[in-house]
Amino acid sequence: MTATDRSLELITTAAQAAADKLAHDVIAYDVSDVLSITDAFLVASAPNDRQVKSIVDEIEERLSKELGAKPVRREGDREARWILLDYIDIVVHVQHSEERVFYALERLWKDCPEIELPADARATRGKGEEHAKLRAEEDATEFGELR
Repeated sequence: MTATDRSLELITTAAQAAADKLAHDVIAYDVSDVLSITDAFLVASAPNDRQVKSIVDEIEERLSKELGAKPVRREGDREARWILLDYIDIVVHVQHSEERVFYALERLWKDCPEIELPADARATRGKGEEHAKLRAEEDATEFGELR
Protein backbone atom coordinates (compact mmCIF):
# COMPACT_ATOMS: atom_id res chain seq x y z
CA MET A 1 0.00 0.00 0.00
CA THR A 2 1.16 3.47 -0.75
CA ALA A 3 -1.47 5.55 1.03
CA THR A 4 0.19 8.10 3.28
CA ASP A 5 0.13 7.88 7.06
CA ARG A 6 -2.10 10.97 7.09
CA SER A 7 -4.58 9.27 4.74
CA LEU A 8 -4.66 6.16 6.91
CA GLU A 9 -5.22 8.30 10.01
CA LEU A 10 -8.13 10.08 8.31
CA ILE A 11 -9.63 6.79 7.10
CA THR A 12 -9.36 5.17 10.54
CA THR A 13 -11.01 8.11 12.29
CA ALA A 14 -13.75 8.38 9.66
CA ALA A 15 -14.44 4.63 9.80
CA GLN A 16 -14.76 4.70 13.58
CA ALA A 17 -17.11 7.70 13.39
CA ALA A 18 -19.26 5.88 10.83
CA ALA A 19 -19.37 2.74 12.98
CA ASP A 20 -20.33 4.80 16.04
CA LYS A 21 -23.35 6.14 14.11
CA LEU A 22 -24.36 2.57 13.15
CA ALA A 23 -23.27 2.64 9.52
CA HIS A 24 -23.51 -0.60 7.57
CA ASP A 25 -20.73 -2.36 5.69
CA VAL A 26 -17.90 0.11 6.29
CA ILE A 27 -14.95 -0.63 4.02
CA ALA A 28 -11.89 1.30 2.81
CA TYR A 29 -9.63 0.90 -0.20
CA ASP A 30 -6.15 2.18 -0.96
CA VAL A 31 -6.66 3.64 -4.44
CA SER A 32 -3.36 5.52 -4.57
CA ASP A 33 -1.85 3.23 -7.20
CA VAL A 34 -4.75 3.71 -9.64
CA LEU A 35 -5.84 7.31 -8.94
CA SER A 36 -3.63 10.36 -8.72
CA ILE A 37 -6.31 12.54 -7.12
CA THR A 38 -6.67 10.74 -3.77
CA ASP A 39 -5.10 8.00 -1.66
CA ALA A 40 -8.11 6.19 -0.26
CA PHE A 41 -11.86 5.71 -0.40
CA LEU A 42 -14.10 4.97 2.55
CA VAL A 43 -17.52 3.55 1.75
CA ALA A 44 -20.37 3.17 4.24
CA SER A 45 -24.14 2.93 4.02
CA ALA A 46 -27.33 3.37 6.01
CA PRO A 47 -30.94 2.27 5.52
CA ASN A 48 -32.44 5.77 5.48
CA ASP A 49 -31.63 9.34 4.45
CA ARG A 50 -31.61 10.71 8.00
CA GLN A 51 -29.00 8.19 9.09
CA VAL A 52 -26.87 8.91 6.01
CA LYS A 53 -26.78 12.58 7.05
CA SER A 54 -26.06 11.68 10.68
CA ILE A 55 -23.10 9.49 9.68
CA VAL A 56 -21.69 12.19 7.41
CA ASP A 57 -22.08 14.87 10.10
CA GLU A 58 -20.28 12.68 12.64
CA ILE A 59 -17.41 11.93 10.25
CA GLU A 60 -17.04 15.61 9.42
CA GLU A 61 -17.12 16.65 13.10
CA ARG A 62 -14.59 14.01 14.22
CA LEU A 63 -12.14 14.70 11.43
CA SER A 64 -12.34 18.41 12.19
CA LYS A 65 -12.02 18.14 15.99
CA GLU A 66 -9.53 15.30 16.21
CA LEU A 67 -7.38 15.86 13.13
CA GLY A 68 -8.06 19.44 12.04
CA ALA A 69 -9.31 18.26 8.64
CA LYS A 70 -12.12 19.93 6.75
CA PRO A 71 -13.55 18.70 3.46
CA VAL A 72 -12.77 20.74 0.36
CA ARG A 73 -16.05 19.56 -1.14
CA ARG A 74 -19.30 18.07 0.13
CA GLU A 75 -21.80 16.81 -2.41
CA GLY A 76 -25.20 15.14 -2.25
CA ASP A 77 -26.65 16.88 0.81
CA ARG A 78 -29.96 17.83 -0.72
CA GLU A 79 -31.35 14.34 -1.13
CA ALA A 80 -29.00 12.53 1.27
CA ARG A 81 -28.98 9.38 -0.85
CA TRP A 82 -25.25 9.52 -1.52
CA ILE A 83 -23.11 12.10 0.22
CA LEU A 84 -19.48 12.52 -0.77
CA LEU A 85 -16.88 14.21 1.40
CA ASP A 86 -13.64 15.08 -0.40
CA TYR A 87 -10.66 15.64 1.90
CA ILE A 88 -8.17 15.45 -1.01
CA ASP A 89 -6.17 12.71 0.76
CA ILE A 90 -9.31 10.61 1.14
CA VAL A 91 -12.82 10.56 -0.26
CA VAL A 92 -15.71 9.39 1.91
CA HIS A 93 -18.85 7.94 0.31
CA VAL A 94 -21.89 7.45 2.54
CA GLN A 95 -24.75 5.96 0.60
CA HIS A 96 -28.33 4.98 1.20
CA SER A 97 -28.41 1.16 1.15
CA GLU A 98 -30.33 1.10 -2.15
CA GLU A 99 -27.72 3.27 -3.87
CA ARG A 100 -24.97 1.13 -2.40
CA VAL A 101 -26.41 -1.98 -4.02
CA PHE A 102 -27.15 -0.24 -7.33
CA TYR A 103 -23.78 1.47 -7.81
CA ALA A 104 -21.68 -1.29 -6.19
CA LEU A 105 -18.52 0.76 -5.66
CA GLU A 106 -16.83 -2.31 -4.19
CA ARG A 107 -16.97 -3.91 -7.63
CA LEU A 108 -15.09 -0.97 -9.12
CA TRP A 109 -12.33 -0.99 -6.50
CA LYS A 110 -12.11 -4.71 -5.68
CA ASP A 111 -8.61 -4.95 -7.17
CA CYS A 112 -7.30 -2.26 -4.84
CA PRO A 113 -5.91 -3.26 -1.45
CA GLU A 114 -8.38 -3.07 1.40
CA ILE A 115 -7.31 -0.88 4.31
CA GLU A 116 -7.42 -2.42 7.78
CA LEU A 117 -10.09 -0.66 9.85
CA PRO A 118 -10.85 -0.54 13.58
CA ALA A 119 -12.75 -3.52 15.02
CA ASP A 120 -15.98 -1.53 15.39
CA ALA A 121 -15.92 -0.66 11.68
CA ARG A 122 -15.12 -4.26 10.66
CA ALA A 123 -18.07 -5.42 12.78
CA THR A 124 -20.44 -3.48 10.49
CA ARG A 125 -19.84 -5.92 7.64
CA GLY A 126 -23.01 -7.73 6.65
CA LYS A 127 -25.26 -5.33 8.61
CA GLY A 128 -26.84 -4.03 5.41
CA GLU A 129 -27.85 -7.53 4.35
CA GLU A 130 -29.13 -8.33 7.85
CA HIS A 131 -31.22 -5.16 7.86
CA ALA A 132 -32.64 -5.93 4.40
CA LYS A 133 -33.66 -9.44 5.51
CA LEU A 134 -35.35 -8.16 8.66
CA ARG A 135 -37.18 -5.53 6.64
CA ALA A 136 -38.34 -8.13 4.12
CA GLU A 137 -39.59 -10.36 6.93
CA GLU A 138 -41.44 -7.45 8.53
CA ASP A 139 -42.99 -6.53 5.19
CA ALA A 140 -44.02 -10.13 4.56
CA THR A 141 -45.58 -10.38 8.01
CA GLU A 142 -47.40 -7.09 7.56
CA PHE A 143 -48.59 -8.09 4.09
CA GLY A 144 -49.76 -11.48 5.42
CA GLU A 145 -51.70 -9.79 8.20
CA LEU A 146 -53.43 -7.47 5.74
CA ARG A 147 -54.97 -10.36 3.81
